[in-house]
Amino acid sequence: MPQPIAAHPDRLLPADPGVRQIARSLFSRVENLPIISPHGHVDAAVIEQNLAFPDPAALLVTPDHYVTRLIHTSGVPLDQLGLGSSAAGSRRIWHEFCKAWPLFEGTASGYWIRQEFEHVFGIREEPAVETADQTYDAISAKLAEPGFRPRELFKEFNIEVLATTDDPLDSLDSHAALAADGAFAARVLPTFRPDAYLNIGHPQWQTNVERLLGAVPGSSGYAGYLAALAERRRYFVERGAVSADHGVHTPATLKLDDAEAGRIFERARAGKASAEDREVFEAHMLYQMARMSVEDGLVMTIHPGSYRNHHDPTFEAFGPDAGHDIPFAVNYTEAIRPLLQDFGTAKDFHLVLFTLDETVFSRELAPLAGFYPSVYVGAPWWFLDAPDAMLRFRSAVTETAGFSRSSGFIDDTRAFCSIPARHDTSRRIESAFLARLVAEHRISEERAHELILDIVDSSPRRVFKL
Repeated sequence: MPQPIAAHPDRLLPADPGVRQIARSLFSRVENLPIISPHGHVDAAVIEQNLAFPDPAALLVTPDHYVTRLIHTSGVPLDQLGLGSSAAGSRRIWHEFCKAWPLFEGTASGYWIRQEFEHVFGIREEPAVETADQTYDAISAKLAEPGFRPRELFKEFNIEVLATTDDPLDSLDSHAALAADGAFAARVLPTFRPDAYLNIGHPQWQTNVERLLGAVPGSSGYAGYLAALAERRRYFVERGAVSADHGVHTPATLKLDDAEAGRIFERARAGKASAEDREVFEAHMLYQMARMSVEDGLVMTIHPGSYRNHHDPTFEAFGPDAGHDIPFAVNYTEAIRPLLQDFGTAKDFHLVLFTLDETVFSRELAPLAGFYPSVYVGAPWWFLDAPDAMLRFRSAVTETAGFSRSSGFIDDTRAFCSIPARHDTSRRIESAFLARLVAEHRISEERAHELILDIVDSSPRRVFKL
């Protein structure tokens, strides 16, 4: 039988034989290095409880909006893919996925899934309607094996560090249990994610603020709100957190005086905030989060540029994270300037800027990272975490900012079983890019071997203070 695409040793490496040989050599240096994942969305409780994964559809289809959104484009209602309160059976969902498999050709999702089938589940056949039950049963059998529990896979995937994304009032008990478990050697780190406490347009903002003030004794008003956020950040730092993440609409920052910020805060608590109030306050609180990062040392990451819940009927029926978040253009140079005026050269402040608008990579982010000691360019994220986009990113950023000013790879995923495929992809793409520079006599092969180690391993450790 022909070799499966997912098993080909030269997948994603350059087509030119000479350049490919250089890339092979570079990739061999990093192929088996441990995985450093400083930003992701796997729930720590999944690792701590170490329960068997659910059925194939619940693991690989329903929670992955990359997958459900593309199937939805062919006319399949989302409730037939397990979203909402659907009673759609797992096997039926799996059949819909297999029927839609041809839609995934050329997509990053198709690449990840092929890698998972081959390297995680040991299945070499492509998903197909004719074999849907066969692959469903094969994956189900794998999920039932004791060696396929989350902690065992953690070891098999060679994950050294995995950061989660956590509500500011989370107890972090699962993180504490993992840290105290002497048999579990890896690090599962919490990440402070305060969006629902900063964005006064969030439907739960008022409730969240009252909970926050109630959780920190003596907190009241705007000053108490800031103090409570700082206290919860300290709580996270004490339990191993290295970063605070901000999924904002835009990267706008603004420094208000305390009196004006307090007035907006009180209007928001009373339900009387205007649309302008919402924009101004979120920008001000992003500035305040930078101030706190300078004080407590948490790396600050900013993820802007997504129009959340673009389709109202889908949001009303299925809620957030249903696959209809759509990127839009962002402005970083002006938007982030108030923050950088005060903190751009602050000692030990690390600010990682991500984008869904790749036009800003060379125009804004690389020049910003090429001047400000605090700024690093975040790896291609979300819709850009695909092979060709990764190559475009590396080319766009490196000529201005070099290799040292980027974050290292960020898998940013809830799909635990796809983590090794995503990191493998990044390592192959970086090897391919460096191999071209060597072949064009732009860098030496010896230097390329040093750079690939720095990009894959040293950069994420350095940027995220690991």
